[in-house]
Amino acid sequence: MVVLAQSPFGVGVRILVGVCSLLLCPSLALSPCGNFSANGEGEQQRVVVEFHSEVVQNEVIVSFVGYFSSTSRLSFIRAALKQFDASQWEVFPKSNGMAAYPNDFDVVQIHAAWLEEGVKRLEKHPYVKKVTAQRMMTRSLKYVVDPDDDSCPSCSSNHSACSSPGGRFPTAAKGWSDTARHSNRKLQRAFSNQQITDVLQAKALWDLGFTGAGVSVAIFDTGLNAHHPHFKRIKERTDWTDEKTLDDVLGHGTFVAGVIASSKDCFGFAPDADLHVFRVFTNKQVSYTSWFLDAFNYAILKGMVVLNLSIGGPDFMDHPFVDKVWELTANGVILVSAIGNDGPLYGTLNNPADQMDVIGVGGIDYDNHLAKFSSRGMTTWELPGGYGRVKPDIVTYGTSVRGSALRSGCRSLSGTSVASPVVAGAVALLASAVIGTDALNPAAMKQALMLSARRLANHNLFEQGPGKLDLLAAYHLLRDFQPQATLSPPYVDMTECPYMWPFCEQPLYHSAMPLLVNVTILNSMGVTGRITSAPRWEPFVAENGHVLDVAFAYSATLWPWSGYLALSVSVNQAGRAFDGVAQGQVTLTVESPSQPGDKENRRSTLTLPLRVRVVATPPRHRRLLWDQFHNLRYPPGYFPRDNLRMKNDALDWNGDHVHTNFRDLFASLRDNGYYVEVLGAPLTCFDADNYGTLLLVDTEEEFFPAEVDKLRRDVEGGLALLVIADWYNVSVMHKVKFFDENTRQWWLPDTGGSNVPALNELLAPFGVAFGDSVLEGDFSLAGHAMHYASGSALHRLPPDASVFTASLSNLGDEMLTGKAVKADGVAILALLYNQTAPASGRVALYGDSNCLDSAHLQKDCFWLLQALLQYTHHGVVPSGIPFRPASELSLERGPLPTRMSGNQLHRYSRVIENAQGGLRPAPPCPSWAWAKPHPVNATQISMPAHRAASAEDVLLPPRLPSEDERPWLLVVAMAAVLLVLVAVFRQLKQLRQARTQKLRRSTSGRVLT
Repeated sequence: MVVLAQSPFGVGVRILVGVCSLLLCPSLALSPCGNFSANGEGEQQRVVVEFHSEVVQNEVIVSFVGYFSSTSRLSFIRAALKQFDASQWEVFPKSNGMAAYPNDFDVVQIHAAWLEEGVKRLEKHPYVKKVTAQRMMTRSLKYVVDPDDDSCPSCSSNHSACSSPGGRFPTAAKGWSDTARHSNRKLQRAFSNQQITDVLQAKALWDLGFTGAGVSVAIFDTGLNAHHPHFKRIKERTDWTDEKTLDDVLGHGTFVAGVIASSKDCFGFAPDADLHVFRVFTNKQVSYTSWFLDAFNYAILKGMVVLNLSIGGPDFMDHPFVDKVWELTANGVILVSAIGNDGPLYGTLNNPADQMDVIGVGGIDYDNHLAKFSSRGMTTWELPGGYGRVKPDIVTYGTSVRGSALRSGCRSLSGTSVASPVVAGAVALLASAVIGTDALNPAAMKQALMLSARRLANHNLFEQGPGKLDLLAAYHLLRDFQPQATLSPPYVDMTECPYMWPFCEQPLYHSAMPLLVNVTILNSMGVTGRITSAPRWEPFVAENGHVLDVAFAYSATLWPWSGYLALSVSVNQAGRAFDGVAQGQVTLTVESPSQPGDKENRRSTLTLPLRVRVVATPPRHRRLLWDQFHNLRYPPGYFPRDNLRMKNDALDWNGDHVHTNFRDLFASLRDNGYYVEVLGAPLTCFDADNYGTLLLVDTEEEFFPAEVDKLRRDVEGGLALLVIADWYNVSVMHKVKFFDENTRQWWLPDTGGSNVPALNELLAPFGVAFGDSVLEGDFSLAGHAMHYASGSALHRLPPDASVFTASLSNLGDEMLTGKAVKADGVAILALLYNQTAPASGRVALYGDSNCLDSAHLQKDCFWLLQALLQYTHHGVVPSGIPFRPASELSLERGPLPTRMSGNQLHRYSRVIENAQGGLRPAPPCPSWAWAKPHPVNATQISMPAHRAASAEDVLLPPRLPSEDERPWLLVVAMAAVLLVLVAVFRQLKQLRQARTQKLRRSTSGRVLT
């Protein structure tokens, strides 16, 4: 029990329980480092999931507006393609469980010569909703020794005790002799070897008669063997692949099923749940979008209650998949999905766990620390103009969790694909307690988990969401649950750090870009709903609320079960010199249609408390503007990584935001007293007089001509400019091509690491241009060790520019020819200032962003950025850097880099609309319709309670000791009784001695008398 950690005696018992489990479980063997193993397996393992998606050539998924028979669907396709010869296309017949049922899609193969025209004709048919590429998904499951596994305390004194190759803790062993550290490591391992159901106190619900009975659970994974001894209710096994087998040979599906519903050895949460096993991956770990779509349809048809999906990927624009997930939850399926194993980087959420209607699960360890591998928020759907949503929705134990091994026995694994079935099993158990009530729908279950979650200390909301799973508190809440609407986060408090990071990281002030907050609305009153009227802003009169302006954007319809409320918060003129806290609240009402038994529509009134830290407007030289508008990311286009050496992840998909992969840079700037604002609109949409320096970092987007002109005028008027570029080389871009996504051909990057041709056009008025050399190498700068990773060199500079040169390697030539080529004296850093115009701003340029980007950080150069800002703001040239005048250098004078012929950037660009470079209309600059304030005479804001009652406070039967614990608890009890008896005997002995002495004194007196 968790409560044992509260006393030294409890700690001792918990360690003993871990030892007992080793002694009393004959199916488990002890490895040399004290790890559990099953069937001969050794160390604790973490599941490393690599997910890749690529298109199937000439195959498309035709989605229809409804469900139709196979005959009707075929007639629609024939009508659309009637101009084509029948030999030019083919509809693949379904040979899975959906063959006998109406369906809403088909897979069609069209001859390559007619593919584009065929797609157009299909899209014009009135019964066709959408035509998209068929995708092949490859998931690579690797079981690796967990680098955070601390299960070998004996290594502190004897490294040879570890038998794994090379020794597992060559450096971590230092300092293990420290008693506290040694105890903590041993305690974590001992506790993690318990049953996960014991840790979360599932037995309390079992003792109440709830065991998952009556709940259908769908497991989408690698299958399950029919006669596995751990399972007593395998209701159905189906195969959706082309291998026509139902068995699991990889073990992942078996493990997931065990965590959810195992009935022996390593127990699952809902042993009496009906398991429906959907085998959607082949033995080679390959799947197709169409397999998932058919399997999802079958899950809806069969009335699944809970569905676990321990997969994910970065592509939230896989429309058939995303749409089908919405349809699943709209049909009442509670979908639980892993948030991803791409931590500790921010902006790494996986789909579908990042969808509002899905329960996205992150992982923690047994010390209640967020697992390093667990992906972090925010969502990146909304960038660049908006702001991401809060995820994950819940976190739970995802390290060293015990589950069913492939044939029998148990094994331990780590990963969010492990944490997901922990939550799915808990949900199945909870669902069995509320069958037939309003509490059994996707929103209600998600609300119960989130409202009862227990917050982790020292972790922010983009790491943990509302907190860790509290199973008993969730049951306590569901027991008397009333359908309602709720908000996530339930409040915004810019004074509460670290939980409210990044909102608490930087105060707000007059003339700043508005603070953007994206709040998720969950609505358990019905699958559809609406906000009845515009939300109200209610500033608190006595709490300075009058200095705030608030604007809203929100979902016109809440479906399925959810929607959004976006807030823009600004400090008005009245707050120009204000320094303090301003408070108020937002109120809104959500309405859903009535349900059977209701006399009227269901309504729920919500309040979002708002507390804002306000400061007086900082001086101009302390204000920085980050250009977000010109940062592009996957999806939808192929934008490659900035570091070409990172071959395991070719895509740039983290958003390039100061709160995602540039988070460490943001923290460094704040620590040095800078205020960083984000511009999600073109460069024509900000007042340059408010800012000291504009930051253009790793830009991929094109620029409007009006932006080029305005930036020139802004710099002439005193705005400083700091540009950080990245690699660009057309030949290298051809080298890193791959066959993927909607192009149905080899897919080429649409830019390099940055869009150097567009950047050069922006910088042309200053006489500056970057070249197309791709450079890397180590060098020293002002006493700092530096690494240049896939950067570019400066190609043109004004003669009076100050330049730093370095000797590097030409990575581009190495990739193209296979030979490393030395590049001596290349210009990579430059400072510019127009001496003839003293009022103009300064310009600083550097050719590589990798030292600022947490996604590829090897050696950070935050110090260099601080030094460059001292130059742009105050004219202080960084000391210790050997700058030379550009006039002394022999810079390249050849042609500038050009855009790659045939690139598809126009498909994803907000600036150009066709391959010829034609411009789109410039988007209007943001304008905010500030809500009319409705002042409230409240004296202090009331924030919602953020911590549910702990498990010890829930009025349920206490957890009984497990079979493994009982012998040791008996030993402890006997020892305690023995101690009491010893104490009693000592007390009796002391009383007897005292009585004897008294008698002696009395006798002595009589004798003397």
